[in-house]
Amino acid sequence: MTPTYSTLIAERYSVRKFSDEPVDQSLVQSILEAAQLAPTAVNKQPQRILVLRTAAGMEKLKKATTYTFDAPMALIVCYNVDEAWVRPFDRNNSGTIDATIVATHIMLKVHDIGLGTTWVGYFDPAVLRREFDLPPVIEPVAVFPIGHPAVDVKPSPQHTRRRPLEETVVYEHF
Repeated sequence: MTPTYSTLIAERYSVRKFSDEPVDQSLVQSILEAAQLAPTAVNKQPQRILVLRTAAGMEKLKKATTYTFDAPMALIVCYNVDEAWVRPFDRNNSGTIDATIVATHIMLKVHDIGLGTTWVGYFDPAVLRREFDLPPVIEPVAVFPIGHPAVDVKPSPQHTRRRPLEETVVYEHF
């Protein structure tokens, strides 16, 4: 039975330990198709996703971040600065937001199909650009090590800690 959205978002957690089992290409394809469904500003679809499936690619990634957790593969979510919608009032480029929505689709799909990942924001963009020959208009946003969770993996104790809504939500007052 397919989990409900509420179940999916409640049960998903950051996986930082993986088995050695490779990820089947059909699963990678389903993740990429979920990413493709993400909404983007004015449907510009500026996202670019770099798929790393080889040991050599993962070694290059390790030069940019220590947080690969020995996963068998990774996705690097980026966006094309020149293709993203720009808000005319303040020239804000929507690319980071668009890529973040794509990344959220990736995280949820990974969990939905029984794999694991964690959002890695700790990386050196200059190293990613150099190692993967990214042009200047491609801006990396997030790295997702992906694989089959190790048998003994469990959520971090921090996972269920949430601030009360009263601290994070403000209702309008007139």
